[in-house]
Amino acid sequence: MENLFIEKTRATPAVRFDAASGVLEISGESYPENSMKFYQPVFSWLQQYLSETDHPITFNFKLDYFNTSSSKCILNILEMLEQAHAQGRQISLNWYYQEDDEDMLESGQEFAEDLSLHFNFISF
Repeated sequence: MENLFIEKTRATPAVRFDAASGVLEISGESYPENSMKFYQPVFSWLQQYLSETDHPITFNFKLDYFNTSSSKCILNILEMLEQAHAQGRQISLNWYYQEDDEDMLESGQEFAEDLSLHFNFISF
């Protein structure tokens, strides 16, 4: 399966999904004009990866900022991971936040409250 790499822009995050290693990362800022359009290839790739492989996954969220419409897309990704985990897939979820960014930590904690996935909160 091909990797998915999307370069970051001013309003969109970098996406680095490595199929061979199972390390999937979204980093930067996410406030695209049309979040669903931006994230559609991410959803498609992840769905295909989950259905075609059984590799353990390490998913790293390293976001500095995201808007409300991006949060829905992030939740969609998390729900896909949660479903895979419920079916026995090994998922490690790392939520990175800048040490002084309480808002980003709280955002991750709010997602974690709604899901059964274990979140690793990592400050940097």
